[in-house]
Amino acid sequence: MELQKGKGAAAGAASGAAGGGGGAGAGAPGGGRLLLSTSLDAKDELEERLERCMSIVTSMTTGVSEREANDALNAYVCKGPPQHEEICLGLFTLVLTEPAQAQKCYRDLALVSRDGMNIVLNKINQILMEKYLKLQDTCRTQLVWLVRELVKSGVLGADGVCMTFMKQIAGGDVTAKNIWLAESVLDILTEQREWVLKSSILIAMAVYTYLRLIVDHHGTAQLQALRQKEVDFCISLLRERFMECLMIGRDLVRLLQNVARIPEFELLWKDIIHNPQALSPQFTGILQLLQSRTSRKFLACRLTPDMETKLLFMTSRVRFGQQKRYQDWFQRQYLSTPDSQSLRCDLIRYICGVVHPSNEVLSSDILPRWAIIGWLLTTCTSNVAASNAKLALFYDWLFFSPDKDSIMNIEPAILVMHHSMKPHPAITATLLDFMCRIIPNFYPPLEGHVRQGVFSSLNHIVEKRVLAHLAPLFDNPKLDKELRAMLREKFPEFCSSPSPPVEVKIEEPVSMEMDNHMSDKDESCYDNAEAAFSDDEEDLNSKGKKREFRFHPIKETVVEEPVDITPYLDQLDESLRDKVLQLQKGSDTEAQCEVMQEIVDQVLEEDFDSEQLSVLASCLQELFKAHFRGEVLPEEITEESLEESVGKPLYLIFRNLCQMQEDNSSFSLLLDLLSELYQKQPKIGYHLLYYLRASKAAAGKMNLYESFAQATQLGDLHTCLMMDMKACQEDDVRLLCHLTPSIYTEFPDETLRSGELLNMIVAVIDSAQLQELVCHVMMGNLVMFRKDSVLNILIQSLDWETFEQYCAWQLFLAHNIPLETIIPILQHLKYKEHPEALSCLLLQLRREKPSEEMVKMVLSRPCHPDDQFTTSILRHWCMKHDELLAEHIKSLLIKNNSLPRKRQSLRSSSSKLAQLTLEQILEHLDNLRLNLTNTKQNFFSQTPILQALQHVQASCDEAHKMKFSDLFSLAEEYEDSSTKPPKSRRKAALSSPRSRKNATQPANAEEESGSSSASEEEDTKPKPTKRKRKGSSAVGSDSD
Repeated sequence: MELQKGKGAAAGAASGAAGGGGGAGAGAPGGGRLLLSTSLDAKDELEERLERCMSIVTSMTTGVSEREANDALNAYVCKGPPQHEEICLGLFTLVLTEPAQAQKCYRDLALVSRDGMNIVLNKINQILMEKYLKLQDTCRTQLVWLVRELVKSGVLGADGVCMTFMKQIAGGDVTAKNIWLAESVLDILTEQREWVLKSSILIAMAVYTYLRLIVDHHGTAQLQALRQKEVDFCISLLRERFMECLMIGRDLVRLLQNVARIPEFELLWKDIIHNPQALSPQFTGILQLLQSRTSRKFLACRLTPDMETKLLFMTSRVRFGQQKRYQDWFQRQYLSTPDSQSLRCDLIRYICGVVHPSNEVLSSDILPRWAIIGWLLTTCTSNVAASNAKLALFYDWLFFSPDKDSIMNIEPAILVMHHSMKPHPAITATLLDFMCRIIPNFYPPLEGHVRQGVFSSLNHIVEKRVLAHLAPLFDNPKLDKELRAMLREKFPEFCSSPSPPVEVKIEEPVSMEMDNHMSDKDESCYDNAEAAFSDDEEDLNSKGKKREFRFHPIKETVVEEPVDITPYLDQLDESLRDKVLQLQKGSDTEAQCEVMQEIVDQVLEEDFDSEQLSVLASCLQELFKAHFRGEVLPEEITEESLEESVGKPLYLIFRNLCQMQEDNSSFSLLLDLLSELYQKQPKIGYHLLYYLRASKAAAGKMNLYESFAQATQLGDLHTCLMMDMKACQEDDVRLLCHLTPSIYTEFPDETLRSGELLNMIVAVIDSAQLQELVCHVMMGNLVMFRKDSVLNILIQSLDWETFEQYCAWQLFLAHNIPLETIIPILQHLKYKEHPEALSCLLLQLRREKPSEEMVKMVLSRPCHPDDQFTTSILRHWCMKHDELLAEHIKSLLIKNNSLPRKRQSLRSSSSKLAQLTLEQILEHLDNLRLNLTNTKQNFFSQTPILQALQHVQASCDEAHKMKFSDLFSLAEEYEDSSTKPPKSRRKAALSSPRSRKNATQPANAEEESGSSSASEEEDTKPKPTKRKRKGSSAVGSDSD
């Protein structure tokens, strides 16, 4: 939906009526007049209230004169503040939803408002911050128009609304609606320049916003034009009001660096560096700007309210180790396009400068800031974006002053490097290298200041005990010799520790409990590449480094210190505490199993305090970390090895669960214990699946997993199953393949209705594992597709990687599903974008005998010189099934040889034949004719084809006759040979015995077709249409 802008009040109202009206029409079926919604959404309270106020205003103004309406409104407003608010909000809602009345309603609003439009301004801010994404297109257009009117009227507080509007312009987003919003707000600011100059904060915020947006706007002519407007706007404010812009602080320099190559900014840079007084007498030079910390409000203004809400949720509510699905959602929503690379800098600056968690959060197991930043760094796919992201991370280091700057701004960078050293040394190395190289290269004349800033940062980090020592980081054997030498040269003060590198305890911002989480949870790995170093690298004497590209979080960080569960023990009853201590001291598995059974028995006693379940779960997950590090599936799979593998102490909870009745109170108590464990250690989910699959004691008990899923906080089988299989996929691909048959068999509704699980599997399996799964399918042990959903899943797979798609097709072909079930996928396949699916489908079609449905779908493909799919399969069918193919093509030609209105009768077809046109069929046939020219194949000499061509030729227009003249010439030869045999001098092939046998009928058919064609051209009477159908059926009877 293209949103439009109005110029002035009347134009704005008209624009709303024209552009916004279309938006309402499109959105109306999916929501109310204000907000988009689905049939499942509850009615929005704000929308209900605004509509109620609007109905009050409408009831008072409908059917009366304008003067009477004004009197009625004023009289109602005078009754008190609630009535005043109702009228203001009612008129405000009418402006948004009725573009044609906008001008009149705004005038009425100005007359009745007793608080300087304060109620309206507050409501606009609320809608922009909370409801903008759901707002109907009409209302968005009208909201811009209303803000323009408020600004033109000089309403106090309109600058705040403009700043909220600017916050809604997303960085890294060049979609039509976002570009429209950026341009609309810029137009308001440009048109009302004198008003803008009255507000210092609005000047600074507008410059910061549009300097940042300039980077995104390039490529198309529309974007280039917008970019030039933004450049002119920013340059004029920077040159005329530089001191107001100076309040932005050091991030102004960062943004100006990104646009430095634009000619206008190149000249500005020359003045900033060589002639600062030209910009303002109070401006002493670039150092003044760089030493000024950027206020939070500027860093926050470049995130939309939705982005900000999601990030704050992750840093305050999400537990460390459980963040992956939130990160995946955020990436899909905001970071999935090439243009979004620039957004990562905004996010990193926001996290460093705005998100400053309390000590309580820092000492909890909430997701730390460094983990999110590490994840953002690993998702950069462009070198420029990666460099800018690293600069954003270290930006406050360069001119750090302990007196002015906060430790919280520099803490994330050092913690990303510290925590990445073991699992992802490459991340640490690239950040350390950047830190060293930025000192001389940021701005050579200020190299001394930058060196002092970085040194002050490191010193402050050690003083505040963010890290106790920096030597283990700077002089770590995992770093290459050149980097370590550079670090020793740049920072000798911090590389002086002679002792070998050891695990450093972080004392202030991140608690030891968080370290423990990091060491055993694979989700704490923010690197989506899933590559980890093998144990060989832990050996300091090894000369080379072996990189292993399958993710083994078990090998990344092994905590050698004994587990400390003291804080939890104090909260347990004495008898339970003793048993947990016995469990900790247990030397062998058998002894631990006995103690574990005693613990389970005590939990099941009637007087057990269920509030202790959470503490007990914390103890168990600490004590049994080794369970979740080692390989679950035995190397050699036999009945004995499987039974032995499920003999772990923790699995005793599963065994007890299998032995109980589901309606037993003890059953639900054990489920509660497992739910608590699941919160603290999500891997317990797939361990339960493995136990139910491998243990003889659990035979036929796979439905217990459903009870477990419902008992967790997720409370949903599908979500729980997908998360557990995802965790399994990331930990152990062998186990994933082992579980696959039973998961698909036991939970068909959860696995077969979408491609989510299939994508997980094909994303990580190798060719041997693929062959194993294919064998399972063919032996009847595994069903991965069913007829009602296979088409949708294969359509989903079109976005997957090449090998993943080939795997999906191989698995599909192993099933005994008729190809006609998925043949409609051809409508979705483009020859440049989907070569994998096309090649698999082509090879399968060549094995099939063509049905009419198949031929329809094949002929429905658009004709393109480079797309040989249709010609290839038609040629193959010509060789193998020429008579059958000829009959089908004849039938399709005759059915499609009608006016577009006649295609209504074909809608019942499952293949949506409305997309198949007569011209398409003829183009494909012509291509086939050319392809068969130098072969002995006589496909086009068959009677059904010639009859159909003759029928089409008789009724088509001159343009088509000219375009396909070579094709139709075959029909002319057939006509000559069939109607005038004595004078025929044509090739014998064109007058086969079959042709001669039916020689007279096609002539009659041609007559009828011709007369029908003539009457069709008149297009006035229904009777000729009936004659045409009659003719079609006559021709059709020939082939019988």
